[in-house]
Amino acid sequence: MAPIHTITRKPVSWHDNLEEPADARFLNLIHHATQGPRKKYPETQAESQEIGWDSEPLVSPERDDRRLNLFRVYNDITLCKAKLWSLGEEGRHQ
Repeated sequence: MAPIHTITRKPVSWHDNLEEPADARFLNLIHHATQGPRKKYPETQAESQEIGWDSEPLVSPERDDRRLNLFRVYNDITLCKAKLWSLGEEGRHQ
């Protein structure tokens, strides 16, 4: 839930120091407004909300599956190129 910011009171003013009863309808309206759109509505209200509305992954992420996880594999040529890039421009012509 998002924090609700209040305006500070004036310590000398008499009407700012009166205690008023909480209005339940107003509080419910404020709490409803601070919720995200997925909690307020069962489906999208605009076309732009369709992107990212269903954020569940389509495929379960398995760390063992090499088709989905492209880990860095170092061999001679990639190690050589990484060393050249780490040296920068001045080490390229040595």
